[in-house]
Amino acid sequence: MIHSPQGKHLSYSLTAAGCLSALAGLLHLGCIYYGAPWYRFFGAGEHMANMAAKGMMQPTIITLMITGVLFAWAMFAFSGAGLIKRLPLVRLALVAISCVYLVRGAAGFYFVNSPMGRSPEFWVWSSAICLVIGLLHLAGLKQQWLALKVKAS
Repeated sequence: MIHSPQGKHLSYSLTAAGCLSALAGLLHLGCIYYGAPWYRFFGAGEHMANMAAKGMMQPTIITLMITGVLFAWAMFAFSGAGLIKRLPLVRLALVAISCVYLVRGAAGFYFVNSPMGRSPEFWVWSSAICLVIGLLHLAGLKQQWLALKVKAS
């Protein structure tokens, strides 16, 4: 942990978690821009890739919603890390985000043998990535827990 110029404790774990969430958001935007080949490469499934290839809006809308969530999660991680202004309910949000990443990471391994239109490799890689990001959030949250305590007005 280091100190910012404002004297705040900065968290490398939450900074890394935020960067990874933002990178995931950018990769999702790449899927929209580059279309079906990227949807296929990143394991979105053939149905999603085919819809994108046909120019249907559904993949774009779904992917934009996921992108928005990932960017919001990145901002909460950066806020918790002390890099940006403190966001409302940052402590609660980081607990929820950590849980979502960890549960998604662990649960995804269940689908390796029954991939539901995706490849087993998709489930292994995406689950491992989610677990790493979830563990970074958890480590950073533990590190910053007291600093993120709700301040009385």
